[in-house]
Amino acid sequence: MVFKRMLGALGVGAPSVDTVLATSRTRPGGTLTGEVRLKGGDFDAEIEHITLGLVARVEVEYGDGEGAGIGEFARAQVSGPFTLRKGEDRVIDFRIDVPWEAPISEIAGRGLTGMALGVRTELAIAKAVDKGDLDAFAVEPLPSQLRILDAFPQLGFQFKSADLEAGHIHGSRQELPFYQEIEFYPPPQYAGSVGEVEVTFVTNPGGLEVILEADKSSGRYSGDAVGRFTISHDDAMRTDWAGEIGRWLSGLAQYGGGFQGGGFHGGGHEYHGGHHGGHHGGHHGGHGGPGLGMVAAAGAAGVVGGLVAGEIVEEVFEDVFEGDEE
Repeated sequence: MVFKRMLGALGVGAPSVDTVLATSRTRPGGTLTGEVRLKGGDFDAEIEHITLGLVARVEVEYGDGEGAGIGEFARAQVSGPFTLRKGEDRVIDFRIDVPWEAPISEIAGRGLTGMALGVRTELAIAKAVDKGDLDAFAVEPLPSQLRILDAFPQLGFQFKSADLEAGHIHGSRQELPFYQEIEFYPPPQYAGSVGEVEVTFVTNPGGLEVILEADKSSGRYSGDAVGRFTISHDDAMRTDWAGEIGRWLSGLAQYGGGFQGGGFHGGGHEYHGGHHGGHHGGHHGGHGGPGLGMVAAAGAAGVVGGLVAGEIVEEVFEDVFEGDEE
């Protein structure tokens, strides 16, 4: 999806910009490539720089409330100063690295409810910066991440939604200013002891740090039970995640939030279990109301079930970023 519009901040007759992605899908640690296409206006323009930013919708807590903002998680200058002549057409190729911690927004061609990612183009002329072009893109999970996510529908969990929370996870090597929570509804066998389960990935080139948070709202223990572990990408592909996560959940149901045994065993993980009052640095509590809705894909298998269709993702993207553009 491409937005074409005149650079209104620069006045009538100013240049226009159109950013076109070579592909609209990538993975954590991957790249996005494409072209920035410029069209000269009614006068010569001294371009100071062209910069691309990867942006996302991020939930922000403040006081007793919660709101949404735009978070930038990668930035690259694709051009330095040059003169764009009157009426001139110019094309600038670009390549921007996607951080390893980039949030997952799409699985098997279907967008995750609540997620919106975009490439924002900034054109600076005479010290005026116009955020003139915004294009949606998607981040698909790495095979190691997908292997873990696929375990939840195998256990009977149903995808609920995903969002980005501003802040840092306590004890994590997180580099981005926000983290992603992918949330699942529990199956009936866990409904009496474990509520919704959230999964967070902190990913790097060598592997994953995975944080599981289960809401324990009944029984002797209450609050959140947290399991966290680290594993290489290769070991993640060889691990029986349905078995490992199932044992962790069964332990929570049997022993409550203080449960320490029956943790993750395969692949030489580092595992830390136990009751926790929230794994987020400076953050704890529920989300500010329901998400953006969930559309189930009839007949869809695995974790794809319960994801929102691609066309709806585009509508969500326009709604989320429309006000930021102007």
